[in-house]
Amino acid sequence: MNWFTRVRNSLSFLPKRASEKDLWIKCPSCQEMIFAQEYHDNDDVCPRCEHHGRIGADRRLELLLDGGYVVMDQPDVREDPLKFKDTAKYTDRLKKARAKSPHKDAFVVGFGSIEGRAAVVGVQDFTFMGGSMGMAVGTAFCKGAEQALSLGCPYVVVTAAGGARMQEGILSLMQMPKATVMTRRLKEAGLPYIVVLTDPTTGGVTASYAMLGDLHIAEPGALIGFAGQRVIKDTIREQLPEGFQRAEYLHKHGMVDMVVPRHELKDMLATVIDYLQPRKAA
Repeated sequence: MNWFTRVRNSLSFLPKRASEKDLWIKCPSCQEMIFAQEYHDNDDVCPRCEHHGRIGADRRLELLLDGGYVVMDQPDVREDPLKFKDTAKYTDRLKKARAKSPHKDAFVVGFGSIEGRAAVVGVQDFTFMGGSMGMAVGTAFCKGAEQALSLGCPYVVVTAAGGARMQEGILSLMQMPKATVMTRRLKEAGLPYIVVLTDPTTGGVTASYAMLGDLHIAEPGALIGFAGQRVIKDTIREQLPEGFQRAEYLHKHGMVDMVVPRHELKDMLATVIDYLQPRKAA
């Protein structure tokens, strides 16, 4: 009998189906074993080394918005326009992803307030097909921007993506200029567009709306870049510096404005909204 089993058996109040996998989480950074409940109570941040784990869209909205916020309906778009199939049909991949998620796609928008300041928050969910950007994500991003324009409030976007969705081909890449146009509309309206970069933010998302904010905030240790490190290393044929493409490295080199721990993020957003939000005429 291993020590996991002994600990589990000593906790008589646990349901029969609970297993050591349910009870413990191994931190991918420090390799320490942590009680799952302790980890989740700490907002999925390792209490030993402060490694920031990935969280879903609903949990992110709960952490950033005050109570009583509203989640916008996700837009309907044409699915599988290219009739794409690799080892599985694109429609089957969508069904599989939706079976594990309460949402239809990878971008969820909520609006309400952040410490009493009105805001629209869009969140990219990496658990849904790697947060990949297709027509549904691009359209949802634009709907969130339109909501911010309608309410006259800041638009906060939390990114987490592996890039564009290959199953939609050129149609996924068209979301890059479409989203860019919406960021320009926010700028012309004088409304803050704030980007929170989380792990990982890569590919076409980085090449478009993820790096077009008035302010870029990153979570500690987040991987942020366009091409992968192996591709870059093989292209330039040089050893990459330690911490390359991580939040702290990008902050040091001016690509990110600040690195903010998850526990402090809501307060920091409230502060920067106060600075960036246009003042009403007296």
